[in-house]
Order: sequence, then C-alpha cells, then structure tokens
Amino acid sequence: MPTSSKSPRPVLDHVDTLFAFPPNRDTMGGTAYLILDQIDRQPANILVDCPAWDAEHLSFLQAQGGVQWLVITHRGGLGKVKDIQAALQCQVVIQEQEAYLLPEVEVVSFHHDLTLGHHIQVLWTPGHSPGSSCVYDPRQGGILFTGRHVLPDRQAHPVPLRTAKTFHWPRQLRSVQALRDRFTEDTLHYICPGANTGFLRGQRAIADAYRQITAIDLDQAQAAPILL
Repeated sequence: MPTSSKSPRPVLDHVDTLFAFPPNRDTMGGTAYLILDQIDRQPANILVDCPAWDAEHLSFLQAQGGVQWLVITHRGGLGKVKDIQAALQCQVVIQEQEAYLLPEVEVVSFHHDLTLGHHIQVLWTPGHSPGSSCVYDPRQGGILFTGRHVLPDRQAHPVPLRTAKTFHWPRQLRSVQALRDRFTEDTLHYICPGANTGFLRGQRAIADAYRQITAIDLDQAQAAPILL
C-alpha cells in the first residue's frame, strides 16, 4: 500500500472532531471527510466519500477509532470503496438508485433520508447524479457535507454547477430549494463541499452557509450553460 504525502487536516480551528482529506485522484479530485462521533462512549465515526487509499490514511482512521459508516454522496465518489470496507469493516451507505454500482460490496441503501447514530442525517438531493446525497451534522451550528451537489465557485460562493455529467439539472435546482426550505440561519452554519476546495483559499469550509445558499438565484440558474 502506498504512502500519502499529505495528512488529513482539521476543518475548523476550534473543532477536533472533523477532518478533511487531500483531494483524491480516484474520485477526480474529490475531498473526503471524517466526522468523529460516539454512541455510549464507543466510536461511531462517519467517513464521507472515499479518500485516497494508502497506508497513512488507514493508520490515521484506525487511530481515530476506525470507521463505522462510509457514506457515498454520489456515483463519482466511490473510489476504492471495496478496499476501504474490507480494511475497516464499515457499513457502506448509498442512496438506493446508485446501490447497483457496488455489486461486490455489502451496502445499506436508503430512499429519502437516513439517520446514523443519534443525529447525523443522510439526505437524498438528486440532480447531480440520480442518488446524489448530502450529510448533515447539527453540531457547530449545523454542517452540511454536499458532495458535488453544491460546490464553491471561483469566488468561494456555494453554487450548483451544471456540467456535461449532470444527471438532471432542473431536479438539482429543486434539491437546492429543498435544502433552503429544510434549514434556517440557526441550523446551517457551514458547508463542506466534496470538490473544488482549492477555491476556498486556504479555508476548509464555507461559513455563513445558509445566507449564501439562499443567495443563489435559482431562476437565473435554470439557463446556466453547461460547463466542460
């Protein structure tokens, strides 16, 4: 197993329960996250998408108490999911429309939403891909892990991006509206995007998240050109 040149880093300076991994070539530069949690003082950690799979990352995850759930937020975030499950004996969570992509992996599939542990929620937000999902942690004022559903643009603002691989653009915009309806300024403080993290200019999360997501002009976005 190779060794990584970069280690996971804390996402928020004042929080030691959330880490971001370096972009992963296996998922086209995707960023994976580790959420540390406990149930009855036992580790209940959640890995959001697949980091580059190497000896250093395996050692890091084992040192944190392992991984109980690996959540795949979209079909492009699979990476080496089979190897990760075998090494960590974790449950793989994926929206039911994309579970067929993992025929050799034992998965936990869901329809609209799923609660992991006491409070972490996985939310179906289709559009980017049929089974695109977000992960919500209510701690720290509310953190939303958006996969590729919502990403930072060059000004570091969270936006949906219409690309040649977008499954259903109008449905993706409706999923953005569903998030705006679900959360409030008090329940959504940060967004942790699953890609384009270089646009955050050294930060590892988008702050003031609810105000920024409600600032997206969805009517104008309807006619957005397809990005190559």
